[in-house]
Amino acid sequence: MYAELFKTFFNIGLFTLGGGYAMIPLIEQEVVEKHQWASKEELLDLIAVAQSCPGVFAANISIFIGYKLRGVRGAILTCMGTCMPSFLIILLIAMFFHQFQDNAVVQSIFRGIRPAVVALIAVPTFRLAQSAKITWVNCWIPILGAVAIWAMGVSPILVILAAGFGGWLYGTFVKPTE
Repeated sequence: MYAELFKTFFNIGLFTLGGGYAMIPLIEQEVVEKHQWASKEELLDLIAVAQSCPGVFAANISIFIGYKLRGVRGAILTCMGTCMPSFLIILLIAMFFHQFQDNAVVQSIFRGIRPAVVALIAVPTFRLAQSAKITWVNCWIPILGAVAIWAMGVSPILVILAAGFGGWLYGTFVKPTE
């Protein structure tokens, strides 16, 4: 089981470009669909917790899954598996980057990768919105939060606290029928 945990999260770390959010589809495929180590609902909760914890998003999720399945050892192995590919790749790039940083082909490749990374981040964002039951009625909440952070410079912590307080108010006084 330990080898399987390490191998799974090593592959997630190795084959995903674009950071933590771009890893969500691969994490969902491996953790929820293939190995059934967590349900979709649990993964959604883990994503919310991983976002609010300090540290690397994908590492946080891997730690939670590893700990759930095999305790501290599992958490260490899954975190190492997630982080090691990036560490090794960055180490190699740092060793040789000065030799090809001005190469026109390399610069073109990086320009081509950027839009793909945006798509890799957009797809899980929309899937998360569906899983979180964000509809046309309540989509103003994440939009307002994003605008507050991006355009007005509001701290993301304040947005999270305000959303939590708003959710508490709504649940306490409006009492949804869901």
